[in-house]
Amino acid sequence: MLREKLNSRLGFLLLAAGCAVGLGNVWRFPYITGQYGGASFVLIYLLFLLFLGLPVMIMELAVGRAAQQNIGKAFETLQPSGSRWKWFGHIGIAGNYLLMMFYTTVTGWILSYLYSTLTGQLAGRSPEETGQFFGDMLTDPYAMTLWMAAAVVIGFVVTGIGLQRGVERVSKAMMVALFGLLAVLVVKAISLEGAAEGLRFYLLPDWARFLQEGPYEVVMAAMGQAFFTLSLGMGGMAIFGSYIGKERALPGESLRIMGIDVIVALMSGLIVFSATFAFSVSPDQGPGLIFVTLPNIFNQMTAGVLWGSLFFLFVSFAAITTVIGAFENIVSYWIDTHGWSRRRASLVNAVALILLSMPTVLGFSVWSHIQPLGEGSTILGLKDMVLSTTVLPLGALVFLFFTTSRYGWGWTAFRNEANRGEGLKLAGWTRIYISYILPLIILVIFVRGYWSLFFG
Repeated sequence: MLREKLNSRLGFLLLAAGCAVGLGNVWRFPYITGQYGGASFVLIYLLFLLFLGLPVMIMELAVGRAAQQNIGKAFETLQPSGSRWKWFGHIGIAGNYLLMMFYTTVTGWILSYLYSTLTGQLAGRSPEETGQFFGDMLTDPYAMTLWMAAAVVIGFVVTGIGLQRGVERVSKAMMVALFGLLAVLVVKAISLEGAAEGLRFYLLPDWARFLQEGPYEVVMAAMGQAFFTLSLGMGGMAIFGSYIGKERALPGESLRIMGIDVIVALMSGLIVFSATFAFSVSPDQGPGLIFVTLPNIFNQMTAGVLWGSLFFLFVSFAAITTVIGAFENIVSYWIDTHGWSRRRASLVNAVALILLSMPTVLGFSVWSHIQPLGEGSTILGLKDMVLSTTVLPLGALVFLFFTTSRYGWGWTAFRNEANRGEGLKLAGWTRIYISYILPLIILVIFVRGYWSLFFG
């Protein structure tokens, strides 16, 4: 069967960036930045993105493009005879399922907040009432099931339509709209009275604050955010590599994708920190920042319903583009591995993921007594922990060893594929860093994740 292809290079860049751009950019990045001191954290985060995220992204794209297969088949296609690398491809697909088993629930929260903001249900509430609204939403299993299912259906309807007509066209439109909304919201936020103090916190490094927060803690947080914001290690980028030609070298394309991802994250921070400082709100509010803190700020703004609606529409686009990208990876697995039609793979997996996501939804209500990581923990937290501390770092290590070791695909084959075409090339001297230093950095992330989990 002839391999489907994307219609344009722009479509590839926006689709791949849309997969990378998600709640890690617009939800986690601002609150982590607020907790770890602002601009100094941002600077260290950007350095880790370049030295940690970029090589792994190049590897994923190269594996997909060389194999012309989904990650579930790519290792099998490229592996040396007699080796067993193919099993890691199936584990990567399992990671995509695991991600969507809780990401669709959080996307449902966003869609619920978009609807509630548009209909004025959040308007005029006190800070305590806004917090109660969020709590009531989480503990309503029927509403949360509906919104989670809506996120799943949207994603699989788009993938079911087709690669070019559905996935590429919808993702391009959403990414263009996302940047339009971002531009409008940034202009509004930085024009607020008192926003200048937030911009100083966000854009001007304060090394005294960096020392106060603790250099080790800030560096480790920046390293983790740089790694996890791109969701590398599950083969999410490999599928897009399999849909493109060999006209462009992959290091340059990876930089462009990462650049789009970084712009969204930085612009999200401009919105959040301008608004929080303008209304004298502490920036270190944690995970509740966009669900409790920002709605309270919108309630204090003129035309707050309008600005709140635009903000949650922007966040919805960011979340849904990631859902579409992950669903395309899942659907293509069943097409490549089992020969299913795109429509059948989309329909079956839509039903499957709604069922697989139910424990996450119910973990806040009728199954809230199940606290797998200790008192106060949730099923969502368990799934996030398994993905973040285990699947992603170990998956990245697999890609590293597969592309650099003579027991895998090998450095020469990988570099030749990465450098095929016009544009920025991967230099030969990078082999020492990628083969020996980068695995140690990722191993530190892995160990640090479990150390934090068990020892605080």
